[in-house]
Amino acid sequence: MTQHSTEYLQPFEILKKDCPDSCQSPSSLNYLQFKHFSKISKIVHGIFTRKGGTSLPPFDSLNLGLNVGDDPAAVEDNKQRIIHVMGLSECKSVVQTHSRAVHVVDSQWDETLTGDALMTCHADILLLIKTADCQPVLLLDPENFIVSAIHSGWRGSVQNIIGATVEKMSELGSNPEKILAGIGPSLGPCCAEFINFQQELPEYMWSFSSKPNYFDFWAISSKQLRDAGIQPHHIEIMTICTRCRPDLFFSYRNNKLSGRFASVIGLRP
Repeated sequence: MTQHSTEYLQPFEILKKDCPDSCQSPSSLNYLQFKHFSKISKIVHGIFTRKGGTSLPPFDSLNLGLNVGDDPAAVEDNKQRIIHVMGLSECKSVVQTHSRAVHVVDSQWDETLTGDALMTCHADILLLIKTADCQPVLLLDPENFIVSAIHSGWRGSVQNIIGATVEKMSELGSNPEKILAGIGPSLGPCCAEFINFQQELPEYMWSFSSKPNYFDFWAISSKQLRDAGIQPHHIEIMTICTRCRPDLFFSYRNNKLSGRFASVIGLRP
């Protein structure tokens, strides 16, 4: 089995902002930003840690998952905290199903739709993806100001939800060579164990083995981005393994009864 050698940088910044007094119990929210995204003033984005919310254990504390057993009121309050910190008016998400479905979002968005990628060219709408080991992937077209948020678990990787999203952005006028991409904290090659990989993963993915039965999905996603036409120097990977950092991020492999942390992107008004 051929092993892909990948050297990862950590091109991200950690920011901290206070939740406004309108929140039920004001606190500070920590979030990470991709450096190449943060240079573009029209864009807001963030990969939020699990800290700074109101959910009780085991969902403590900034949980955005509605279907994990948490109090819906706490989840809504957590969402409002993120909206306030990001400075936009609306936050749109989707019922995630590990699919290849991509949706274009406007102000009339139906939250009950299923899928795993959202995109918009409308200002003042925050796109929200919720993860706990799956990859949050954010895309930005800095010329046409189209943004996308992708939930890419291993099933999404097998179906190439990333490629489907880039293709949809192209239909809206984006040139893939201009798109910037960022891969957030997720299950790293140190912990992505697939004992039944020959049944679960397509054969081309087998060469991305970091050690027997372990796979580098950061490298797989990077390949899918490049195959879709995105330039290698436009791809940033945060290289934080969620299973290794339960103090900062929710991890389903650490604890199946787990919350979901938020990754968001949007256009300023």
